[in-house]
Amino acid sequence: VYEILAGDQGDFIINDRTGLITIAPGVVLSVGRSYALTVKASDSAPPAQRRSSITTVYIEVLPPNNQSPPRFPQLMYSLEVSEAMRIGAVLLNLQAFDREGDPIRYLIQNGDPQQVFNLSQSSGLLALGKPLDRESTDRYILIVTASDGRPDGTSTATVNIVVTDVNDNGPIFDMFLPKNLSVQEEEANAFVGQVRATDPDAGVNGQVHYSLANFNNLFRITSNGSIYTAVKLNREVRDYYELIVEATDGAVDPRRSTLTLAIKVLDIDDNSPVFTNASYTVCVPENLPPGTVFLQIEAKDVDLGSNVTYRIRTQEALQYFALNKYTGELSLLKSLDYESFSDTEATFTFLVEAFDSKGTMPPGIATVTVRVKDMNDYSPVFSKKLYRGMVAPDAVKGTVITTVSAEDQDPPGTPASRVRYKVDVVQFPYSASIFDVEETSGRVVTRVNLNEEPSTVFKLVVIAYDDGDPVKSNTTTVEIAVLQPSVIPRFTQDEYRPPPVSESAPKGTVVAVVMAAALNQTIVYSIVSGNEEDVFAINNRTGVISVKKSLDYESVKSYELRVQADSLQVVRSNLRVPSKSNTAKVFIEVKDENDHAPVFTKKMYIGGVSEDAKMFSSVLKVKADDKDTGNYSAMQYRLIIPPIKDGKEGFVIEAYTGLIKTAMLFKNMRRSYFKFQVIATDNYGKGLSSKADVLVSVVNQLDMQVIVSNVPPTLVEQNKDQLIGILERYVQDQIPGATVVVESIGARRFGDGYSEEDYTKSDLMVYAIDPQTNRAIMRNELFKFLDGKLLDINKEFQPYLGQGGRILEIRTPDVVANVKKQAQAVGYTEGALLALAVIIILCCMPAILIVMVSYRQRQAECAKTARIQMALPAGKPASTAANNLYEELGDSTIEREDSDYEKEKKKKRRRKYSSDESSAKSSSSGSESEDKDYLKVTLDQDEATESTVDSDEETGHDLGDSDDESGSSSSSESEEDSSEENGDEEESDSDEDDSLSRSSSTQSSFSKSGTSESSSRRSTERSSIKSRRGSSRGRVRRSSQKSNISSTASGTSYRKASGSSCKSKTSSASLEIEDTIEEVSEEDEQEDTDQVGASPDADNTNNSAVSETSANARAAANREGERGKSGINGEDSEDESTEEVDTDASDKEKAISKNESSCLESEISVTSKGTEGTKSTASAPSSKTATSPDTGNQSSDTNMHRKKIKKISQEHSQSQSDETLNTAITESETAGDSTSF
Repeated sequence: VYEILAGDQGDFIINDRTGLITIAPGVVLSVGRSYALTVKASDSAPPAQRRSSITTVYIEVLPPNNQSPPRFPQLMYSLEVSEAMRIGAVLLNLQAFDREGDPIRYLIQNGDPQQVFNLSQSSGLLALGKPLDRESTDRYILIVTASDGRPDGTSTATVNIVVTDVNDNGPIFDMFLPKNLSVQEEEANAFVGQVRATDPDAGVNGQVHYSLANFNNLFRITSNGSIYTAVKLNREVRDYYELIVEATDGAVDPRRSTLTLAIKVLDIDDNSPVFTNASYTVCVPENLPPGTVFLQIEAKDVDLGSNVTYRIRTQEALQYFALNKYTGELSLLKSLDYESFSDTEATFTFLVEAFDSKGTMPPGIATVTVRVKDMNDYSPVFSKKLYRGMVAPDAVKGTVITTVSAEDQDPPGTPASRVRYKVDVVQFPYSASIFDVEETSGRVVTRVNLNEEPSTVFKLVVIAYDDGDPVKSNTTTVEIAVLQPSVIPRFTQDEYRPPPVSESAPKGTVVAVVMAAALNQTIVYSIVSGNEEDVFAINNRTGVISVKKSLDYESVKSYELRVQADSLQVVRSNLRVPSKSNTAKVFIEVKDENDHAPVFTKKMYIGGVSEDAKMFSSVLKVKADDKDTGNYSAMQYRLIIPPIKDGKEGFVIEAYTGLIKTAMLFKNMRRSYFKFQVIATDNYGKGLSSKADVLVSVVNQLDMQVIVSNVPPTLVEQNKDQLIGILERYVQDQIPGATVVVESIGARRFGDGYSEEDYTKSDLMVYAIDPQTNRAIMRNELFKFLDGKLLDINKEFQPYLGQGGRILEIRTPDVVANVKKQAQAVGYTEGALLALAVIIILCCMPAILIVMVSYRQRQAECAKTARIQMALPAGKPASTAANNLYEELGDSTIEREDSDYEKEKKKKRRRKYSSDESSAKSSSSGSESEDKDYLKVTLDQDEATESTVDSDEETGHDLGDSDDESGSSSSSESEEDSSEENGDEEESDSDEDDSLSRSSSTQSSFSKSGTSESSSRRSTERSSIKSRRGSSRGRVRRSSQKSNISSTASGTSYRKASGSSCKSKTSSASLEIEDTIEEVSEEDEQEDTDQVGASPDADNTNNSAVSETSANARAAANREGERGKSGINGEDSEDESTEEVDTDASDKEKAISKNESSCLESEISVTSKGTEGTKSTASAPSSKTATSPDTGNQSSDTNMHRKKIKKISQEHSQSQSDETLNTAITESETAGDSTSF
């Protein structure tokens, strides 16, 4: 259902079913008026479930008769179109709007004569009809019309189309520029030519860049296309180049064009003629006739149009040689004679040159060496034409008969001068079959064993020839006569074996005697062989063989001489006749003597011993060699070791093997070393000796490395020496002279903790010793030396480890690796301990601060004492107080410390049970002595000024005194009870506590005698308040300051008041003493407490008494309510334990019991109490003397009197408590701002 909700103004109606909006009946619309109708559409559901929607309808009233033409949304359209745009692509939608809704017709009126674009007449879509070419047309301005068919119903719009460029054109070279270029050689940066290329594309697509596609090292091209030579060109190397020039545009994907240029290199005269050989060597026979050409040389000039000519440059050669200047032919001017040259080789060397007759370059030079060949000019010439010889009929093969000799006069050393011999087998064949001549020596010998008839004569022709060219020779004849056996001597023995001769035998020593005989012949003996070194001589008449030169067994151990006996007739004819009978052998043995000292294989032996080596473990083995034999080479070794601590030998050596062993243990001696000497003596220690140095360094596994290999340990053991030698060489490359030592060879260890073993592989544990430092090389350095050369070491190990054998790794020994793991684990524990130590140090900081604070408080105490002494009036007897102050601050402290040291062990158990109470009681103990001293000072001042105070102040001071006394009494009772309860303590300690208790009771009774009932109540209240204020450290300090001020004010009032009664003086003095004691005790309570806490052992002697006093004080405080101050003041009397103090206290008690006879007696009593209390304080901590029995009785009476006074004080003090308390507090607070003690 449709309905108009608003905006129709009664001019429109809507059909509720169809939604058609029509003009209401009778309504006339006005032109130009507009409506905005709100229309609602609802469904037909029940009202509760009905749904609806609302829209707005705009209605504009137009004029009649279609008076509005179509209109374009824009009058000007601009767009860019790539020239590569495809045909048919829609470029623009030019749809116009007609208000009347008439159909519109579109048309391109102008700007497209080529009909490149298509415009749809009905839809107004502008599309591309033909391909674009930016290079021909880069912009189009189209006038487009839209018409609804009426004459005035047309509107126009302008479409500005810019055609954008694409890289569709490559660079184009200018073909009118020359492509055939030329350039002169030997010119760098010479202009060759220029190219030019253009690209019709726009922008970077049209920018042209030039480059060379080849010969970039010879030519270069500039950005404008100019080509230059980059280096000097050499025409002789290359005279023509085809250079490719490439032009590219600047697009991302550039287009390229190439142009080939022909470049010709022009020649200049820049080369000299060059011979084909730098040197020529030619051999010329010495007999070559003159004019013979024996060599032709040639030179070339690579320059164009060259004309090469030749000439001899060396002037000396011009007399022997001629050179054709055009052909280069070299010929002889005269014959050469080899023998005319003085040097060994007959050579002639000279220079020739070739030059360009038209050029300007220097000539080329070559060397010509002419070697003159020696021609065989001379034949060998024998020294004799006929040689004669004799031979025995039974001469053996090789018997020398005679020697022929020939000489050649050709130059020595040349083949033509070398003469050799041979037998002419043609002329005398039988003689040639039984005789021969040695080729080089010319000796004529028997070829076979002879068996010829005596008196037979043989002829033999011997030829002598040379090695010249041609070979030349000459001949001679040898006549050989066979002798009769009767004229040939015969030896008595074929072999002689004399006794051995000592090598140390002097010259002339007879070795042997040979003997031969012949019929009617005189025998002549000679040594024919075996005596080449002329060691022996033979008497040619007697046959005695003797030593001619020194013998050396180590050089020659035996000689075999061959002696010959000849008749004198044969010898004179120089024709010796060797035969079986006239020759004999002599075997001479040389006897060895001990003439050589032993020689060690090394000058220094370097070894190592492990720290955990057992006794008599092997260290190293030394060895000495001796050239002598037998016992003379048998060694005995001994050591020379410098003294070692404890008289230990250190090392021993096996006398006959040279094995050095340990003789001590080397535990914890790593990096130590031992140097000693080893002596070797031959002949089992009876002969000659020599020595060598031995260095033994102590090591452990921290110095070792394990070399793991993939071969069994047995193979490594077999080749140990070779393998160690290889390792040692690589270590010595880094450290000269270093020695590698084997520690062990075993199966490979692996697994967790190296507990498993593999016997197919081996572990070789080694270390190296540096002879310069005498210590083992560091393990890490040894690893670097070997691991860096592992490949090279494996190559050298290969022959000894077998095929496939190699080193797998170099690792740390097992023990070192395990120690590292343990060290890491221990490191965590050390870290935890370090952290714990830091925590402990931080916790100790407060204790250190407490000690520092205590020290400063002690300084303040000393300063305060000095101020008290300065306040004493001149002329009054104050020496006793001053002495007591000095004792308290000096001597008494020292004595107390000494006493503490003596009884330290006795007080340990007491300190354990009374640690809490000791702090408070130590504070009160320190305060008491100052209170008593200050009491004496104050009374002296009172006597000097002789002033009095008013009755109120007197009452207040009396109350203070009473309160102090009551506190002391309570403390004393508590001490007695505590002494009984602690019966398990030592007897001496109990006696000391009892003495302290009695002294305290006596002093308390004496203090109570001068108090009144009203002042007791007032003092009790003040004590309670001050006790509550002293519960914390900070408040104690503040309360002490106020008490000091109050005391000062009271003292001032006391001095101002004068003329009062004697009782008034006593009360005023008591009040001032009470305030002063409170001030000093409260001020020092904190200081003494800190001192006791910081150094509990410093006051061990007082701790027991202080602990008991503190416990009794707390008990008294519980019984008397708010009397906290009395417990503190009661502690002031705990140290008054000497006999003098107790006696004086008893006297004062009796004096007060007699009704306080006079004012002067009261003042003297109070003064004496303060003075002797100070003495008590000074002496009690150090001596702790036992109290006399009289003091004990007085203490009992004092307790009874103290109880009575306490009861009276409580009854009369209630009425004045409030007023007195308020007055004291007010005075204290008022004076606290202006005055301090």
